[in-house]
Amino acid sequence: MAFFTLNKASLTHNYRYLQKLFSKNDMSWAPVLKMLCGNEKYIEFILSLGDEQVCDARLSNLKTIKKLKPGIETIYIKPPAKRSIKNIVKYADVSFNTEYTTIKWLSEEAKKQNKVHRVIIMIELGDLREGIMGDHLMDFYKKIFQLPNIKVAGIGTNLNCLSGVMPSKDKLIQLCLYEQLIEAKFDQKIDGVSGGSSVMVPLLLKGIVPQGINHFRVGETLFFGSDLFTNETIPGMKDDIFTLHSEVIEITEKPSVPYGNLEKNPSGDMFEVDETKFTDIQKRAILDIGLLDISKVDFLKPLDSSLNFVGASSDMLVIDITNAKKDYKVGDIITFRTDYMGALRVMNSEYIEKRFI
Repeated sequence: MAFFTLNKASLTHNYRYLQKLFSKNDMSWAPVLKMLCGNEKYIEFILSLGDEQVCDARLSNLKTIKKLKPGIETIYIKPPAKRSIKNIVKYADVSFNTEYTTIKWLSEEAKKQNKVHRVIIMIELGDLREGIMGDHLMDFYKKIFQLPNIKVAGIGTNLNCLSGVMPSKDKLIQLCLYEQLIEAKFDQKIDGVSGGSSVMVPLLLKGIVPQGINHFRVGETLFFGSDLFTNETIPGMKDDIFTLHSEVIEITEKPSVPYGNLEKNPSGDMFEVDETKFTDIQKRAILDIGLLDISKVDFLKPLDSSLNFVGASSDMLVIDITNAKKDYKVGDIITFRTDYMGALRVMNSEYIEKRFI
C-alpha cells in the first residue's frame, strides 16, 4: 500500500524560519492549511507549533481546526457561498469577501449567533481572481461600515494564483494607498493589510515590501520552502517535508511500445508509436498507485533519478527501470518528492496512508 510521510523536524524548521522572518519585520502571518485536507494528526501537529492565525478554504477543515484548538483564530480564505453562511460565522473568525450581499448575509447570521464577524475585503490588482475593482472601493466600504455585527478587519489582495501575475513593489504600494484612502475618507482604522501568499516571501527577503503591508498567508513556502519567483528552495528552508512511497507490485521485461490496434486510453490519451523501437525491450516496474491518487505523473519526481515514467492508469503507475542504479525487486519501495499540487492530490486521496517521520 502506498503511503505519504510528513517530516516533523523539517516542518518545524520551516515554521520557525517564517516565525523569525515575520517577527523581525514586525508583521503577522497565518499558515494556510488547506493542503492538509483535514488530516487531524497533521493539523494537530502544526497547531502545536504556534498560536498564529490559520487559514483554510474548506469549512470542514476549519471545523476540525476549531475542534483541535478552540481558541485558535481561523480565516476562511475565499468569498463565502450563501448556503455556507451559518457555518462560516460558526467556524471562521474572519472571512475574505468581495460582495456586499454576502457580507449582509454574514451580518444577519452573526447577529443570530451573537457574534461580531470580521471581514477582509479583497481588492483586484490584476490577477483577475477574487477582488473588487478599485474604482468601486469607496462606495463598497461606505455600505459595509453601516452593517451591524460586522467589523472590517482589513483589506487584502491575491496574486499569482489564477493568471500568474506576480507581485511587485508598485502593486503593493497601490494596496497600501487604498488602505490610506479608506481610513482618511471614513475615519476608520484598517488594522490589517494582507499582501498575499507565499509568492510574497521572496520580496520580503529582499526588503522591498512596503511598510504598510503587515500580514501574509503562507502555505506552499511553509511546506516546500519554495521561492515562487525562481522555483528553487529558499536558502535556509527545507524542501523534504512530504514524501510519497509506493510499492513495486510487478517487474517484467516487455516490449517498449504497445502492439495491436490502438485507440485512446481511458484518460483520453493516444499512444504515439515509434516504429524504430519495435524490437526494443524495456524492464518495467508497476507501482501500487495511480491517477486516482496523483492526478498526473508530472507532479512526481523520483528520488532515484535513473527512473523514468512510462505512464499511468487509474490504479497503477508504470516506471522504466531498465537503467536503474538499483536492482529493484517486487516488494521494494520507490520514493517520490511531490510539488505543491501533487501533495494536494495525494493528501486528498483516502487510499494513501498518511504517516509521520
